Amino acid sequence: MKTVAVIPAGGAGKRLKSHIAKQYLMLDHLPVMVHTLKVFQDSPEIDEIILALPPEDLVHIRQELAEKYNLTKLAHAIAGGNERQDSVKNCLDIISDECGMVVIHDAVRPFVTEELIFHVINAAKETGAAIVGVKAKDTIKEVNTDHVIGSTIPRNNLWLAQTPQAFDFKLLKEAYSLARKENYYGTDDASLVERMGKEVIMVESSYDNIKITTHEDMLMANAIIKNRNKGVFRSGFGYDSHRFVTNRKLILGGVEIPFDKGLHGHSDADALLHAVCDALLGAAGAGDIGRRFPDTDPEYKDISSMILLEQVFKLIKKKGYRISNIDVTVIMEMPRLAPYAEQMVSNIAGVLDIACENVNIKAKTNEGMGFVGRNEGVAVFATATLTERKKDASKA
Repeated sequence: MKTVAVIPAGGAGKRLKSHIAKQYLMLDHLPVMVHTLKVFQDSPEIDEIILALPPEDLVHIRQELAEKYNLTKLAHAIAGGNERQDSVKNCLDIISDECGMVVIHDAVRPFVTEELIFHVINAAKETGAAIVGVKAKDTIKEVNTDHVIGSTIPRNNLWLAQTPQAFDFKLLKEAYSLARKENYYGTDDASLVERMGKEVIMVESSYDNIKITTHEDMLMANAIIKNRNKGVFRSGFGYDSHRFVTNRKLILGGVEIPFDKGLHGHSDADALLHAVCDALLGAAGAGDIGRRFPDTDPEYKDISSMILLEQVFKLIKKKGYRISNIDVTVIMEMPRLAPYAEQMVSNIAGVLDIACENVNIKAKTNEGMGFVGRNEGVAVFATATLTERKKDASKA
């Protein structure tokens, strides 16, 4: 049975008082919503993602997400409704009966973690419904319409509800059907299940798991991301060169380029990706591409260098680093690389799970000097910047 994540992102963000909807605001070079989606993309608990968007954004945002951020689990993007509850219902209506569990999460809670998703799903497997939240820290006052305090509510058992919220699919469908029939709108999904008399388990979350609703929330989000990104910056330098030969395809940056010659090498001889791999390995203190993928090993004969880049990326993640930036300079007389640079950037960004803006490719000639100037081959220089991934402090 599949587990499907439903991400409502259909709001206009009026309380933020911004001309840009809050889910599209930039946070550490990525839209808020993308931070959220990438966590669900990476979670092994999630099989599919369904996203609810404003109707006017449906086509171009869906395409951009798929192409730019490699969100392969994004199965559907549909039009949201007037209210959040309407958006979630639209998503539930297209989920097949193969689904066993649904996880609902606000698109503008970008600090959700894979651990939190795991724990709330496990709790929901026990009872059919579970949510995450944090204990109330402030004293709670009940106040009447004249702003006169009527009572002080003991906070010992008071929790502030957050998302993700996980439910047995059939149970949630029943709760939504009843709510629609009775024209009931709740402030969260759990309230629809609670009014049916069903138990909902609370899983302790983190105070960092904020929902971006106001300008102050955005300031807090920037502070959180800045703190998470603190750590030692590591940089690496990569270089590779290959000579031209006949009867070989010319492949650079994972793109096959029409030309009468290709590059000589044991693999596909993609000098651009080889330089990027060496830069990443250097930044991580993990040796070099020759030691990792020796040209004496038949396993790597004619292998795509995109596969080698994927393996290097797995190593980088395992060592606890995140990739901040890739910068590449290709030195070659012919052919011109400009028509293919955008696809190269997209290929590299897709494999390394970073935004295209964080990958830069430049092409230069050598003004007729040296082996490159004589059009005997290609030389590539690359740099990579890594930062340490901070260990998650919000594990429930």
